Amino acid sequence: MRTAGVLLPIFSLPGKYGIGTFGKEAYKFADKLKKAGQSYWQILPLGPTSYGDSPYQSFSTFAGNPYFIDLEAFPEEILKKRDCRACDFGRDPRRIDYGKLYQKRLGLLYKAYQVENYLGLEGRYPDFSGFCQENSFWLQDYALFMSLKEEHGGAPWYEWEEGLRNHEEEALAPARERLGDRIRFHCWLQFHFARQWKALKEYVNGLGIRFIGDIPIYVALDSSDVWAQPALFEMDEKRRPSCVAGVPPDGFSATGQLWGNPVYDWEYHRSTGYDWWIRRISYTLRMVDTLRIDHFRGFDEYYCIPFGDTTAERGIWKKGPGMELFNALKQRLGDLPIIAEDLGFLTDSVRRMLRESGYPGMKILEFAFDSREQSDYLPHKWPKNCVAYTGTHDNQTFAAWFGELSAADRRMAVDYMGLSGRPREEWNEYAIRMALESAADTVIIPFQDWKGLGKEARINQPSTLGNNWVWRMDQDAFDSKLIRKMEHLTRLYGR
Repeated sequence: MRTAGVLLPIFSLPGKYGIGTFGKEAYKFADKLKKAGQSYWQILPLGPTSYGDSPYQSFSTFAGNPYFIDLEAFPEEILKKRDCRACDFGRDPRRIDYGKLYQKRLGLLYKAYQVENYLGLEGRYPDFSGFCQENSFWLQDYALFMSLKEEHGGAPWYEWEEGLRNHEEEALAPARERLGDRIRFHCWLQFHFARQWKALKEYVNGLGIRFIGDIPIYVALDSSDVWAQPALFEMDEKRRPSCVAGVPPDGFSATGQLWGNPVYDWEYHRSTGYDWWIRRISYTLRMVDTLRIDHFRGFDEYYCIPFGDTTAERGIWKKGPGMELFNALKQRLGDLPIIAEDLGFLTDSVRRMLRESGYPGMKILEFAFDSREQSDYLPHKWPKNCVAYTGTHDNQTFAAWFGELSAADRRMAVDYMGLSGRPREEWNEYAIRMALESAADTVIIPFQDWKGLGKEARINQPSTLGNNWVWRMDQDAFDSKLIRKMEHLTRLYGR
């Protein structure tokens, strides 16, 4: 079935208190997607963000970002509106100020926790204890990890004293006793995150719209996963990564991308029957309806950079688990609704892995126009079994991208899309039309491209820090005019 959807991160929703949340603006956005004839809402990873504010560098594989908890969902006797209004979350409604969120958000939530805890959490929420028990395989380590980070002024776990750094029970037991209230608070945050997300997802699914989620291939070095389960990763006897992840020099960066994540010990995962991966994918697919796996190529071969290097230039390629992992997932979980992020340079073995998995890959219109060669991203080459985009969160908005093309590539794009003689303000719509009319089973358009926004609305520029993950849509951006246009084009092209 031909379908269409919109890419918009939760944090980019409008609303009060500094960042998009699971609150009423999310429900309004879903209502408008329904009116616009959309089948999917694609989001970015929902985990708690660490240094750099990237959702692809999270403190936990399983935890949720407490910034997304809707403050207005708490009744006045639990969290007073005047306390929320008194906090400075930044003065620009189009930009997220993560520094101010860090300083103020958890303090407000702690106030609500203290009141609910005083009133009796288990009495107010009989399912709280059940939630903690059901998620004990990750929650207890995560809550302790976050409490210890706070106690250490935010320092990463590998800078803590030896006993805590090495996750030794003799050091952890007194820490649990000492930090009991903060541990319970972090469990409470995850309970409310899960509770609010479940309600939003049920509402969105009830409209006939499915969530496409996103899972990073790697986890952050400074995470509860690496701290508590170092055997999952290539680490030395001192719990330092043997090597870290990234990609070699390419069109994005002359020195490559040094992500810094520890790489997996695939022999260990194989010995467990890929149990951690099965649990991770199963857990995430309870949160979302379809899952985009980031950096799919890394399961065939992964780029390994010596730990301590400052660029990605000296990395080497190592063999990954390949289809053995995906066969294990299928055997345990059945056929899975997965999208493979297969962008960039692909080897024959990656293409073979994609074919054997049956997962749809991705096609990006912004990658199509290279005047030096015939690109596989040209729409007339798109197969049915793919998910097509004008661009992703890592790309420039389509309107700004046009202005950054070389003269030769721009001439090719204008010729290919039949834009010659047409006003520049119409080019964006023609790009969307080209994606929607293609053979691709699913087309996802970033909300910024539907609006024709410029570079100010870019979500992320890879290999850079600062000014990423901060864009938020205007309160009235998703207006009736845009809804009518989206609905008309979606219906016109049979989606």
